[in-house]
Amino acid sequence: MEKWTPFDRIFQSCGRLWHIRRADMDKLWADMDQKNGEEARLPYWNEIWPSSLALAGWLAEMQDDIRGKACLDMGCGLGFTALLGRWLGADVTAMDYEAQALEYAEINAKLNSVEGVDFQVMDWREPTFPPESFDRVWAGDVMYEQGFAEPIASFLAAMLKQGGRAWIAEPGRDIFHYLLDVLPEHGLRYKKICSLPISPLTEQEVPVPVTIWEIGK
Repeated sequence: MEKWTPFDRIFQSCGRLWHIRRADMDKLWADMDQKNGEEARLPYWNEIWPSSLALAGWLAEMQDDIRGKACLDMGCGLGFTALLGRWLGADVTAMDYEAQALEYAEINAKLNSVEGVDFQVMDWREPTFPPESFDRVWAGDVMYEQGFAEPIASFLAAMLKQGGRAWIAEPGRDIFHYLLDVLPEHGLRYKKICSLPISPLTEQEVPVPVTIWEIGK
């Protein structure tokens, strides 16, 4: 039995309690201060953000659609939505650029008794999956920089099967429209599924408006 740590989060989502272990954020910041350039990436992965909570609710609504399908959690972080998708019956691969994030995602799989997720360290700019590997792809909070738009669009176009769909949750950042602008150049269409206020797990009283977009071939 894993001992609890001060960094664990226990919360309810989609009809069950989830026990999610996080890293020591102070230590992550200290490690980042010792790095330079490209390696000094902000540890966004070490939290369950409102976009992940919104995405979880959407996946629960789409349970019949994802059950038994090849699905990818793109930038899984601590693994919450990957574990949820697997719990709902999807055949889930979970990828992240940060190896440390996947270490915690695997711990969280054990903490929540969810088996069968395939965890992969991968950069969406250099994918190693075969083309058209996935029926469904989902992600939350992946558009932080304008330069992400082109590689994300290229990745989705390559990874989605014909007729496949991706769902991306984002909290109203203007920069997300750079991705929407380049999707048609890759043969991808998009539509807004919903926008809803999500109460964060962090100490914040004001709900965060999250929009879920559907992208498909």
